Amino acid sequence: MSNDHRLSARQERIVQFIAESRRANGRPPTVREIGLAVGITSTSVVDYNLDKLERVGVIRRHREISRGIELVENADAGSRPYAVPIIGRIAAGRPIDAVQADPEQIEIPSSMARPGNFALRVAGTSMIDDLIDDGDIVIVEPRETAQNGDIVVALMTDGAEPEGAATLKRFYRERDRIRLEPRNPNLQPIYVKPHDLRIQGRAVGLIRPMIA
Repeated sequence: MSNDHRLSARQERIVQFIAESRRANGRPPTVREIGLAVGITSTSVVDYNLDKLERVGVIRRHREISRGIELVENADAGSRPYAVPIIGRIAAGRPIDAVQADPEQIEIPSSMARPGNFALRVAGTSMIDDLIDDGDIVIVEPRETAQNGDIVVALMTDGAEPEGAATLKRFYRERDRIRLEPRNPNLQPIYVKPHDLRIQGRAVGLIRPMIA
């Protein structure tokens, strides 16, 4: 897919929601339902993104009906489903113990993930200003380092025990400490020493499950 045809993260989320709606309800969603699912309040902004998806051949629209959105079966491979394991949950609030569950899987457009990526369910609302809400699913690229401003999966330890409390926050390196910054004005940053923190990965995508 050329740069002109590359989908944004928001557009990938729209494609995912359309596919989920078809599987769950046997029909595509309305424009308003898409907006609610991906956090867009303006239907005109949803229309703009749907028009882009139609131009690049990912969907086909039938504007004379309210649910006239059809996924194109032979769309670019970047929009075809790719199974990513959901390996547990992560705190977007106060740190919680990472929970390793029997890995279920979620199908997402392959352009949102690479081999080795994994998914975590979000618990809490500390990242709400980054549009990451309780119950969302974050797609994570495994890595042990981070740049300032990255949204990271951070595992806090006491320096002796590698397993500890995991959290999803923005990462900032300061003089002799790390600041884990929430994106919620009601919450305070977490400060830790570098040796008491292990980066598990960087958030690279977001899925908002459809509410039944």
